[in-house]
Amino acid sequence: MKRLLLLLSVLIAPLCGAQDSGFKFQDSGFELKGAMPVFHDKMKAELDFPLAWERGGIADFDVWRKVARAKVLELMQNVQRRPEDWEMEIKDEEQREGYRALKIEFNLSTWSRVPAYVLVPDGEGRHPAVVLLHDHGAHFLIGKEKMIRPFGVEQEIADDAEAWSKGYEGQFPGDYLAAHGYVVIAVDALLWGERSVQNVDKKGRPRKWTRQEVYDVQQALAANFLQMGSSWGAFINQDDILTAEFTASLPWVDPDRIGSMGWSMGAYRSWMLSALSDVVKASANVCWMNTTDSLMTLTNNQNRGGSAYSMLIPGLRRWMDYPHVASIACPKPTLFFNGTQDKLFPVGGVKDAYATMRQTWESQGAGDRFVGKLFDTPHTCNREMQGEILEFFDKWLKGEGSKVKGEGSKVKGEGSKVKGQR
Repeated sequence: MKRLLLLLSVLIAPLCGAQDSGFKFQDSGFELKGAMPVFHDKMKAELDFPLAWERGGIADFDVWRKVARAKVLELMQNVQRRPEDWEMEIKDEEQREGYRALKIEFNLSTWSRVPAYVLVPDGEGRHPAVVLLHDHGAHFLIGKEKMIRPFGVEQEIADDAEAWSKGYEGQFPGDYLAAHGYVVIAVDALLWGERSVQNVDKKGRPRKWTRQEVYDVQQALAANFLQMGSSWGAFINQDDILTAEFTASLPWVDPDRIGSMGWSMGAYRSWMLSALSDVVKASANVCWMNTTDSLMTLTNNQNRGGSAYSMLIPGLRRWMDYPHVASIACPKPTLFFNGTQDKLFPVGGVKDAYATMRQTWESQGAGDRFVGKLFDTPHTCNREMQGEILEFFDKWLKGEGSKVKGEGSKVKGEGSKVKGQR
């Protein structure tokens, strides 16, 4: 018995000593602060972005652009492909002041047939066009209706769209652009609007999500994509590429004068689209640009997950930061607006990202085609911004600037050479 007690005392002593020493688990480096590891700064320090322009040892910009784009496409594994036939069908239409609103359906890919809104200016001939990319907003009941005023829908959808337009100061950007001579198109991203059964109840009526669903459904969807060798973010980006290609096929559209525009997540989608597709000749992007260093902090919304999954391509940050990827679009005309009061995107990170991109455009003699501007505003896309975006598109898709629409075509089609690698 004495021997047993002695053995127990030997075993227990080190444990007692550990408690007395004030040892804390976080000293080992594994504790979390909120949802972030305490070593997140060390992880960020490991990101040296070796494929950034003028950093990876590629002297020729056109070669870098092809290599950088190919790397992004390579990381977009197991995504949908272009269908053999779009098979567009007009389901409904409404005449508005100066343009027609069409509700259509078409084969977006080999996997999906989707509804969309298209606005077509009155008059003969082909028009410039803008692909509109809606935001996230943790609000899924509507998608395309955030950008274009809906019609022929249940009153709850119409009211919801009207309420959401407050982020645009009550002005639907699609209708605004169509009234000024642009064909515009808006499609629901996967999980928004008519592309999710989550958005209707058992009787098929519109329903809003609970706060818990907002996180749970997104994270489950993202995990399921990862399990199948893909990512939700890559799927959305590929949908946008295919939407642009479909837009170029429309009989009302001049395929050499297509732009893209978005706010918030829509801005991220827009500059990603411009980087990955030469169908888009100019892009306008409001309230989504920063650096990984500024976004991945203990206080930023980005580290909460949820919405972040819709804008992630696994492994991409090991190669390029956000402004480096956006720079693949150079020398295309590209506009970025951010707000100094926008709590989602730290101003320091915005300025750093703008400086990186401006340097890239200037290195290619295209400094006049890059706009990076800060407004004294929160996370919004107000009428003043929309007015400047219209002027930007008028310059580059209608006016003198449209004469350079073919620039950057040296890499046209290069993306298609690596699509088969996915």
